Amino acid sequence: MAAGIYDITVEQGATFRLEATWKDSTGALVNLTGYSARMQIRETYESEDIILAFTSTGGSIVLGGALGTIVVTGTATDTAKVPMTPAVYDLELENAGVVTRLLQGRATITQEVTR
Repeated sequence: MAAGIYDITVEQGATFRLEATWKDSTGALVNLTGYSARMQIRETYESEDIILAFTSTGGSIVLGGALGTIVVTGTATDTAKVPMTPAVYDLELENAGVVTRLLQGRATITQEVTR
């Protein structure tokens, strides 16, 4: 299965939230019990520096078990530090050593005016 392409916007100084539901090719919900998840935003695919990172072990990604839901949340404090730059991201899920890239795309970062 190829990753879905979904572009996101991160607003500086605002809470970031990305919600997704994983369904298989038949439309059935994928049970995420036992999975872990991670998502990173970088300036380019080759960049060593991470602009923002989210993990299920760190609590910034919450997996909904049998419901197949994934909720990624970044605090307003975290997004306030993000540089305004074009960027890319991907969201990966792992279970029993098998990694699936579920989503990927561009991340647009918009500048905060009110501080």
